[in-house]
Amino acid sequence: MMVAKIKKGDKVIVTTGRDKGKKGEVLKVLPKENKAVVSGVNTAKRHTKQTQRTQGGIVNKDLPIDLSNLAHVDPKSGEATKIGWKELGDGRRVRFAKKSGEVIDV
Repeated sequence: MMVAKIKKGDKVIVTTGRDKGKKGEVLKVLPKENKAVVSGVNTAKRHTKQTQRTQGGIVNKDLPIDLSNLAHVDPKSGEATKIGWKELGDGRRVRFAKKSGEVIDV
């Protein structure tokens, strides 16, 4: 298995499907299924029954989306970009946006 380029907290854009062009933050990554849950993307209405803890009703739920349909958002331009790895002077390996050269990991 290769190192996942998309991590929790990353800003991503959807490249294909009905949510194409939508941007959001990664809430959860499911590496075994090769999917991620992104806020505001691939939502479905779930009818939930009332319990002692939660109130019932119709709830919008973010469902997992395939990693192949996601791309990182370039920090400078806001467009989709590919990700590369580079080593900094202090020996840390960081991810950077290939379009602008901007470092993503801080």
